[in-house]
Amino acid sequence: MGSLHNDSIESNSEKQIVLNPRERARILRKIDWHLLPFVTVFYLLSFLDRSNVGNAKVAGMATDLNLTGFRYNIAAAVFFIPYSFAEVPSNIALKLFRPSRWIPSIMVAWGIVMTLMCLVKSYQSLVVARVFLGFTEAGLFPGVNYYICLWYPRSERSKRIAIFFSAASMSGAFGGLLAYGIERMEGVGGLHGWQWIFCLEGLATVLVATFSFFYMHDYPETAKFLTEPERSCIINILKQDSSHLSSRFDTQFIWQAIKDYKTYVQIIIYLGLLVPGYAIALFSPTIIDELGYSAANAQLLSVPPFVAGCIATIIFGIYSDKYNLRGPFIIGGALVSLVGYILLYCSVQAGPSYVGACLAAAGNFPTVAIALAWAGSNAGGDLKRGVVLAMVIGFGNLGGICSSFIYIDPPRFHIGHGTIMGFLSLSIVTSLFAMWDYNRLNKKKEAQCLAENITDDRGYEFQDMGDASPLYRYTI
Repeated sequence: MGSLHNDSIESNSEKQIVLNPRERARILRKIDWHLLPFVTVFYLLSFLDRSNVGNAKVAGMATDLNLTGFRYNIAAAVFFIPYSFAEVPSNIALKLFRPSRWIPSIMVAWGIVMTLMCLVKSYQSLVVARVFLGFTEAGLFPGVNYYICLWYPRSERSKRIAIFFSAASMSGAFGGLLAYGIERMEGVGGLHGWQWIFCLEGLATVLVATFSFFYMHDYPETAKFLTEPERSCIINILKQDSSHLSSRFDTQFIWQAIKDYKTYVQIIIYLGLLVPGYAIALFSPTIIDELGYSAANAQLLSVPPFVAGCIATIIFGIYSDKYNLRGPFIIGGALVSLVGYILLYCSVQAGPSYVGACLAAAGNFPTVAIALAWAGSNAGGDLKRGVVLAMVIGFGNLGGICSSFIYIDPPRFHIGHGTIMGFLSLSIVTSLFAMWDYNRLNKKKEAQCLAENITDDRGYEFQDMGDASPLYRYTI
């Protein structure tokens, strides 16, 4: 298994290695085992650290810090301001520096901030800490999505991003269980239970980041776990998948991303999906608490919706790659989530409302991962892809500010649920437009290639055009 089987490859006239499906799958699985555990744990810790303020609120933080009125909402929202605007420069930095140095470094930074949040004594200090947390954590999510794009061809990214993003729902489930246990440390070391939530989860991030400095891999070209034939094969696969587009650093590719209207279409789709996602993360314990359960039971009952979201995310990712489709899966998941929010909006009983919460999470979480795979797959060239992903995630995360202020009318939360139903509908409509537009552009390129006799061997002529190259095809 350490080298390629002789019957699995052949060389064409251009010395390109062609793999049979079994050998290709074996190499990709080998990469999976060396990459996905790292990035999944990274994002689990990231999502846990940014959303544990919801668990801390239920655990007594709101009372101890006098979070009356909109104070909790403001503390939750300020995270997203630096988090949104620091993502584009962070992804450019990832292009300039090694991933194994950049990503663990920002993890150490936010882990320290998270740990020190256990010392906050007032609403004002909580707000300041959340601002620093947003700034230091900003590069992780777009950075890892970009990192995955450097290792996998487009047809293989959705399931990997889904596995990576499933950490968000896992962190929601794990966060509820962890908070339930950590609350029992009330008074230990003179700290409240909610302070221990911040302290222990921050220390876990620092420890994992320190370990990652030594064991995280950078690029296929430098991966020591690949044999030379395997390395040549994956590099060749990625080169062919990119339609021979340039991978160098040049500011023209940054401007390509900024000026492309399709970037903003993807931002709208992602924004409509992320507002519900953050609302689920930040307010699930509160919503369940308002259904009449005790604070401790609310922590535990917040677990099943996230488990449902985790399972659905992986299933959707697998089948999205299998059929090489993105838009239909986003629309399908958004519709399931919409049904869940309709139940939450209309029901007056705890049982149906709780079922609605599970459907809302199970439908929403998969769509976020697929939307990111869609945005990355349809941006041609390494640098443009990195900037597009950072823009989509950065502007989309501004929706976190919105989700922080819409759950203001307990116990039914009609304003919050109604607002989210509107955002989901926006994503559905915009996804339908994107599917139509990508299909239109593909047909236009096919006609151009036929009329001008453009084939793959002329790829070098269009290497600086990004996805505007006539050889580049968009995923629907």
